[in-house]
Amino acid sequence: MFASRTYSEQEKAAIYNAMLEKTKVLANQKKNLVLDATFHKNETRYSFQHEMEGIDNIYFIEVWAAEDITRERLKEHRLYSEADYEVYQSIRQHWEALKEPHLSLESTNENIAIMLQKAAAYCTG
Repeated sequence: MFASRTYSEQEKAAIYNAMLEKTKVLANQKKNLVLDATFHKNETRYSFQHEMEGIDNIYFIEVWAAEDITRERLKEHRLYSEADYEVYQSIRQHWEALKEPHLSLESTNENIAIMLQKAAAYCTG
């Protein structure tokens, strides 16, 4: 959405708004969706929940990693994000703990299959 990203509050709001609009369209088409985003503010999570009222089965899954793993992962080039450790630290300082019921998963470098199994079990009850 932006040629050069600054991770400002205005940019984040624009991205979440665009994601919400696309989510509404696809949810109305009865599509199953996974939204992969930081959702670091309670207000943002609440906005999605409020806007999606009437849509069944909204699940929150918090995925976190140890600090050393996070630092190493953010050194690697990623196609869709240039966020680095500094951006991570900035967002982390403003993190608001989830109030919603949620699954919390620790991400290591060896457990993606287990995390996917746990997430699927959580979402299917």
